[in-house]
Amino acid sequence: MSGALRAVLVGCGRISATWLDALRDIPGVEVVGFVDVDEAAARERAAEYGPAGVVIGTDLATTLARTAPDLVFDCAVPEAHGAVTRAALAHGCHVLGEKPLAATMDEARELVAAAAGAGRLFAVMQNRRYDRGLRRLRAFVASGALGPLTTIGSDFYVAAHFGGFRDRMRHPLLLDMAIHTFDAARALAGADPRAVFCREWNPVGSWYAHGAAAVAHFELEGGIVYGYRGSWCAEGLNTAWEAEWRIVGERGSVLWDGGDGFRAEVVAGQRGIRSDYRAVPVPPYEGEAEVGGHAGAIRDFVRCVREGAIPETICGDNIKSLAMVFGAIESAERGALVSIAP
Repeated sequence: MSGALRAVLVGCGRISATWLDALRDIPGVEVVGFVDVDEAAARERAAEYGPAGVVIGTDLATTLARTAPDLVFDCAVPEAHGAVTRAALAHGCHVLGEKPLAATMDEARELVAAAAGAGRLFAVMQNRRYDRGLRRLRAFVASGALGPLTTIGSDFYVAAHFGGFRDRMRHPLLLDMAIHTFDAARALAGADPRAVFCREWNPVGSWYAHGAAAVAHFELEGGIVYGYRGSWCAEGLNTAWEAEWRIVGERGSVLWDGGDGFRAEVVAGQRGIRSDYRAVPVPPYEGEAEVGGHAGAIRDFVRCVREGAIPETICGDNIKSLAMVFGAIESAERGALVSIAP
């Protein structure tokens, strides 16, 4: 596909500015429409980011008919993602949407099928897949330096005073944030989920109305176990947004602090009941096109639209990360081990 790609942005709340800032550095994409149920919000974003004459609307179907875009960027609230995606696909648009992919697993399966039927790309904004540190860790694990993986652990402890819908929503940590960490675990393991046991609670002093903390034990393909611990109301000693990670293989382990800190050791021999270890470097990640958070994800999506390729976070793959979320929620509500079947 040659020439500038025309895009409509739906949902002009706070996160849309992050997308639009990223788009300023991505050539060949022209935002031709801004849509929000609050027209004032759409006008504000258009005044800050839009070209002269950009279309502003409160109804997506009308705006799509007026602008005939190639792309729809969905920054709407989670419960609107299904309606936005269906409308965009019906107008022949490719879609890149904020997570979660859908409000339920049944809706997610419907949207995956709708994208396939429309012959259009539908991908999800998993911006942390495009973090340079995660790419670096993933490449190191894939090198085989640790041998076959056995165990993955992540800790996410952040005190996030958002205000707004997250303070009121059910399962705020699992549904709105943990998908980033679950998706990263899938990417690092190169394995999909099979089952989960989860405990969710709302700590004393939480400013959230519902469970803002959770621990989960996932069984992945190949016998890999992934353990998640997290809280969105943990004051002090916060982890990175990318979490802190320990990955264990048959021949060694690696630690990543979610930033620039990496440590890895592999077995060098055995003496008595303990092994001897040697430190090994975690090489820098040299790729440029696949990094940059939101910008990296949008660049990859635009490239795939132009080249007819498949984005890394295509809906048919991302639904497996969403299944981890809904599996964890079901397990927490039932107090039982739950099988995961995307």
